[in-house]
Amino acid sequence: MDRLLRRFLSQFIRRGSMTVTTAGGTKFTVGDGSGEPVAVRFVTAEAQRRVLINPELGLGEAYMNGEFVVERGTIADALAILLDQPDLLPHWAKPWWHLRYLTRHLKQFNPRSRSRSNVAHHYDLDGRLYSLFLDADKQYSCAYFETPETTLDDAQLAKKRHIAAKLVVNDGQRVLDIGSGWGGLGLYLAEIAGADVTGVTLSTEQLQVANARAAEKGLTASARFLLQDYRDIDGPFDRITSVGMFEHVGVKFYDTYFERCAELLSEDGVMLLHSIGRSQGPDSTNPWIAKYIFPGGYIPALSEVLPSIERAGLLVCDIEILRLHYAETLKAWRERFMARREEAVQLYDERFALMWEFYLAACEMTFRKQDMMNFQIQLTKRQGVVPMTRDYIAREETRLRAREHGAKPKLKLAGE
Repeated sequence: MDRLLRRFLSQFIRRGSMTVTTAGGTKFTVGDGSGEPVAVRFVTAEAQRRVLINPELGLGEAYMNGEFVVERGTIADALAILLDQPDLLPHWAKPWWHLRYLTRHLKQFNPRSRSRSNVAHHYDLDGRLYSLFLDADKQYSCAYFETPETTLDDAQLAKKRHIAAKLVVNDGQRVLDIGSGWGGLGLYLAEIAGADVTGVTLSTEQLQVANARAAEKGLTASARFLLQDYRDIDGPFDRITSVGMFEHVGVKFYDTYFERCAELLSEDGVMLLHSIGRSQGPDSTNPWIAKYIFPGGYIPALSEVLPSIERAGLLVCDIEILRLHYAETLKAWRERFMARREEAVQLYDERFALMWEFYLAACEMTFRKQDMMNFQIQLTKRQGVVPMTRDYIAREETRLRAREHGAKPKLKLAGE
């Protein structure tokens, strides 16, 4: 098995420098010697076997079980090498990819009951976990780094401002926030943009926090959050936004999603969809991510999204691609998590902490080294609703920034 592992890794890893120690004690180095060297070790022969059979699933499982150890560098360094190869997948893993692709619609089948259980799997974890690595506002989606020096908290504020600017929100307008999380964007739209906000979520943990924050800020009259599926909400709304939720819809439900958004949006309304996307066409979800992190989740290609928008009768007014913004967001999350890693162990256990470490590192390197990005699509129901040029976005951001400076100091819940 050692010789087989060496042969396969030598064929796949052609960039970087990785020294591998097998469970049997054999040591070899693969790659072209460029970059910082990384050293890894397999603790068990069983872990080697699983990685050889199905590397996309087996490597993550071996790491979280303590059977794959990084002895020089970090798991992020190791994944930076593994995800930066000429071939996206080792040749021996391609049959697994074809099988996943053929069955991907079954994995993404998300009716109401399954959607709620999938959301609970990830978002109903102990809220203290997310406080370990998110910004103070608990924004759990791609931030917007206006400069390389921007801090995570400022970048997340800039993201909310950027979205609000594209929505062109006026005082008193009704806004629907689909997948409202811990309420940060909805509260921003209510407090800073002056909107009347309804947020919907399927996470009971997030719902409680969002409504508590609205009460703490004195915004319950203009911001309320409901435990409700977007398919069941009543409209109409002047503005609709959805950030970090679309990845949980599933390709088979894209028509349903956009048709319902078109029904909920007023004739002069504006919608802004913010989602992770892939740049190289339809694909399947990584099996480790699907099993341990986001069951039922799928990252779409624009070629899968735009046809459903067209069929729903919505007009695309603007598409912006955020390329490395999520890589920087995930880097900040990973560094914050690692600084407080022992607290995660106390909340759960060592295996969970290893799993979360692998999750953040793998996602960061996927955005940094491969074809992932974020897109923001602005939609209306007719022409002439938003200005003809994009200059208004900067003007709106300037207006909102001035309102931020005049807002009351932010309050935080105990423990945040």
